[in-house]
Amino acid sequence: MRSKVLKPVKYLIYASKPFGFSQKDLDEILLKSKYNNKANDITGALLCRHDIYCQFLEGPEEEVNMTYSKILSDDRHVDIQMLSSGSATKRLFTNWAMRDDPIKSWMWTREEVDDEILQRVTQSDALEVFVKHSREIDQFL
Repeated sequence: MRSKVLKPVKYLIYASKPFGFSQKDLDEILLKSKYNNKANDITGALLCRHDIYCQFLEGPEEEVNMTYSKILSDDRHVDIQMLSSGSATKRLFTNWAMRDDPIKSWMWTREEVDDEILQRVTQSDALEVFVKHSREIDQFL
């Protein structure tokens, strides 16, 4: 019996500052993201509050790249910064076309964001934020 070869998935983490953050904008982003991501086999999570979006996307490389390109041209985001990118054999957010949550208390404070902590975050720091988050929402690694 031949074992099934797992195809790696691309993951990407970026952060941005919301331009004109409102619950209406956030609801619109989430509704559209859930629909598009499901169609493109993308899963992930969006951590957000009025001063930061921090998003984890995972799925087929071409679709993740296409989604990120759309985000780069979306005028609801400013100061978009790629924090981490790579590949994995296992998804962190298998059951979530797009999980949304407010920024957790263990994540960066508003003062840290204002002090440009995102300029100092390493790729592994960014990934650890979402590994921790996935564990909190009943995902199993």
